[in-house]
Amino acid sequence: MKISELSERSGIPVATLKFYIREGMLPRGEATSATSAEYDETHLDRLRLIGALAGVRGLPLVRVRDILDLIDAPLDSPSETAHLAVNALPPYAEIPAPLDGDDDDRRARAAIALAGLTYDPSYAAVRQLDTAIRAVEDAGLPWDEPTLRRYSDAVGELATLEVVPIAALTRAEATTYGILGTALYEPVILALRRLALHHLLLTGQVPTPSDAGTEETAPA
Repeated sequence: MKISELSERSGIPVATLKFYIREGMLPRGEATSATSAEYDETHLDRLRLIGALAGVRGLPLVRVRDILDLIDAPLDSPSETAHLAVNALPPYAEIPAPLDGDDDDRRARAAIALAGLTYDPSYAAVRQLDTAIRAVEDAGLPWDEPTLRRYSDAVGELATLEVVPIAALTRAEATTYGILGTALYEPVILALRRLALHHLLLTGQVPTPSDAGTEETAPA
């Protein structure tokens, strides 16, 4: 198909398609002359992926390009590839220096140690966690070990289930699954959590702390 048909089928203006090509986000078509090229279904698939990352996740195009680059040329280390992929995901805001003078990620470090996870100060999720904990504390919501374990245990089980399919994939497939799964399943997890909470509150199926096997914790 010509670029005009690619534009029509994708719903993306030709000027935007040419921008994606110039930025290396969309592969060039197969040249048929000095001024025209042919495109195929793989280009439509790529445009759907760009749309999912930019639209569903709301990623700026520079971050979309970073993720596409990782898919096209993954590093030898899957963990390092995943590391860079997470660093390309929001939130991006820098954390202000703590007012009490402590180092920037002390809250996250303590939580990571209690949860038995691996601490890597260069990993964006560490800073994201510290920001999130700081916001919880500033809002007067409970943040203690039982609260941490309530979330870390559930998320740890989810993460374990998420990586199970990787064993049956090729290296290239596993890389794509890991990168896109991290980027695109997170909104699914958030929406399902909200729907589950809505269901429990709507149906009156809210368990007591003893029913749930947790200690009761109230906002300070």
